[in-house]
Amino acid sequence: MKQDVMPSIVRMDQKTLKQLTTEVRETVATGYTLPKVKNSFHSVNLWNIHRNWKTASRLSDKWGI
Repeated sequence: MKQDVMPSIVRMDQKTLKQLTTEVRETVATGYTLPKVKNSFHSVNLWNIHRNWKTASRLSDKWGI
């Protein structure tokens, strides 16, 4: 079986190390709004409500609530 193993210690020169560790200044985007998601009610939502209702009633009968 063939495996490519990377060494755990990576050697790099001072210039590359300094370039990787310098602070990056970023600007925050303004004037951007997320698109509105239209909530809709589908038959699967009704099915989930019915299923959860049946589970809750079974548990309440079991615990005597």
